[in-house]
Amino acid sequence: MKNFFRQISCLFMLALAVACGNADDDVNFNLNQNELGKGEEVDDCLNFGENDLILNIQEKYTTLPGKVSILFKVSDTDGNPVPGLTANKFTIYEQGRNDDCFNTISSSESFARISPNTQIFSNNTILVLDLSNSVLQGSLEELKSASTSFVNNVMPATPTDSFKMAIYWFDGEDELHLLNELTSSATELTTAIEGITADISNDPSTDLYGAVIKSTNIAENVLKQNTSSSVIGAASVVLFTDGTDQASRYKEADAIKKVEDANPNISFFSIGLGAEIDTQVLQSIGKTASVVAANASELEATFNQISARVSEQANSFYLFEYCTPKRDGSGTSNLVIRVIDGSLQGAVQTEFSANGFTGGCE
Repeated sequence: MKNFFRQISCLFMLALAVACGNADDDVNFNLNQNELGKGEEVDDCLNFGENDLILNIQEKYTTLPGKVSILFKVSDTDGNPVPGLTANKFTIYEQGRNDDCFNTISSSESFARISPNTQIFSNNTILVLDLSNSVLQGSLEELKSASTSFVNNVMPATPTDSFKMAIYWFDGEDELHLLNELTSSATELTTAIEGITADISNDPSTDLYGAVIKSTNIAENVLKQNTSSSVIGAASVVLFTDGTDQASRYKEADAIKKVEDANPNISFFSIGLGAEIDTQVLQSIGKTASVVAANASELEATFNQISARVSEQANSFYLFEYCTPKRDGSGTSNLVIRVIDGSLQGAVQTEFSANGFTGGCE
């Protein structure tokens, strides 16, 4: 039987091109694209038809005496996350070596459930605020209110290590200033925001492109730290600005390329304020979603739009677990998970080994 921690360690060694019994291209951490990750297309014998929903498997493992666990992300065919699915919307199909096609496994008899994924998945948000002179003098209080609302909307009511956020700010300096380090405490974050004052910066310029490059580096480093801790990580960079780059320290093309070439497990969101915004650049920076507030009074509503998207991304990852009837000696069995959500359906196929399985299950 595969041991969970050994499986996770092997997975990340693969990502580092260290041999672990499979080819490197068997591992796919592409969370934001319409791909199947570690899964496969479903066998034609099930006649499910075209997928409206994409189930992207990130990890799978087994636990004695007979539990199968699969971590996956659900999105629609446009790549939009699908959060809030419950266990009763999933159906399990198994195919043993003596089966011509797949047999349906009763969800109730197999104790199928959506379980907390805190041990193997970490979602991290990097909030980046433009605190150049124009913001500090014209819309600081509105920005603080909007940022506080953003934190409260994104962070879970009960703190958990699988949801963390850090806040940075920038002006014209060649530095991305840390306001609050990565934490699971919404209270800590909102206290840091409340402490922002109009004299926090003495540089009136705006190093927008530098902020984009540096925040992307921070997000990628966070994911590397997750990997070293045998945790699958995803990150969101949320950047607010009220203008264009004035410092001219970094090139626009380099900042946009940094976003385009970033780890695919990072989502990028941008929020603009006012008439000076270059919407095309803002959309390139916020390749996942980008919004603009016409004036300071619209900031909170605009931040709320993005907070909803960030939360959807985080909550579209599911750890689905069930107790299989397959037993030791069954060899490798094929597994299909299908989800039906209203008129939409999707399915993915994978396999597992029942080696060592006996009766009973957690």
